[in-house]
Amino acid sequence: MRKLVNYVNKGLATFTVSLSIFLVICVIWQVLSRYVMGKPSTITDELSRYLFMWVALIGAAYTTGQKRHLAIDLLTMKLAGKSKIINEIFIQISIAAFAFIVLVFGGTNLALKTLSTGQLTPALGLEMGYIYFCLPISGALMMFYSIIFTIEKVKNLTSKELIISDLQQQ
Repeated sequence: MRKLVNYVNKGLATFTVSLSIFLVICVIWQVLSRYVMGKPSTITDELSRYLFMWVALIGAAYTTGQKRHLAIDLLTMKLAGKSKIINEIFIQISIAAFAFIVLVFGGTNLALKTLSTGQLTPALGLEMGYIYFCLPISGALMMFYSIIFTIEKVKNLTSKELIISDLQQQ
């Protein structure tokens, strides 16, 4: 399972960095075309907006997988033993539930409804629904990481070391 997680991590890192580089190139071209050439590029302006959406959401999924997302862990830091692991499991289940309801379910509905209307982007002529698919993809990746972390925490909860340390504390 760890190999799969490492493979997904490397893939997401490569994808996010590649999109970021392309985003920077688009913004640089936009600035040059606007201020040096006097004719702003409408394509790179629009493309950079959509690339930013993808970088932000896929980057958020990657950050979730690295456990570097924003968290308020005051309670978790004060807990120890089984109660700490149970709290961490609850947090991972909450993250997975949010990712499913808001990003996967809501994002898929948004993308499919937008595709059914045939709404196109003004400059690029792409279907807007394809742009919105970054929502369910990001949500699915967050759910993947949350499920992996939950499985790891459940294994920790049933480990012999935890049972022995709990017995020693009593």
